[in-house]
Amino acid sequence: MSSDIPNLRFKGEPLWLPSRRVLGVDIPAQTLGWLMDSSSLTQRLIQACPGKFSVQVIDQGYDLPMKNESRWLDMPGGSYGFIRQVRLLCNKTPWVFARTVIPVSTLSGRLRQLTRLGNKPLGAFLFADNGMRRGEMEIARIQHGDQIYQSALGAKGARRKGQENRDVIWGRRSTFYLDYKPLLVSEIFLPGIGQCDLYGAR
Repeated sequence: MSSDIPNLRFKGEPLWLPSRRVLGVDIPAQTLGWLMDSSSLTQRLIQACPGKFSVQVIDQGYDLPMKNESRWLDMPGGSYGFIRQVRLLCNKTPWVFARTVIPVSTLSGRLRQLTRLGNKPLGAFLFADNGMRRGEMEIARIQHGDQIYQSALGAKGARRKGQENRDVIWGRRSTFYLDYKPLLVSEIFLPGIGQCDLYGAR
């Protein structure tokens, strides 16, 4: 949760870097626009989608976070969190894969409802809360071999010989605070999002 924590790359996990450190990186212009937009991603996707926006729940429940996630959230080693993975779709085309890690200590009082969102978007809940605070945004280049790559793309994430360097996808993550309690939200932008124009949706 602190910018004082040095960035480490754990095996099978992407390297997350503060957004201020990736401005010189060769990221496609349209993808960069999505990565750096600090408003509600859910609302932006709804505006950009020329049809039906929907949330597809892939899985959710209590599980072990990835090492970089538990470290960033200051969770004790081996402790479980509530993990929710969804795809955000426009006309059934996946545009974004979102993964949320919520420490058990966050899930008290009114925040217990975070485990019961179903197919409602988490972003709508977060940005409707006037007391919500967002930490620094981080960016990652996600590729074959990273656990989250396969989760994000599903069957389409299978390795294709000779395509590894072309199949890179990009993601961002932020720690959100509700009632001063943290949860970590990672948003991975999928190839299908190339069909829309972020700026034309404003």
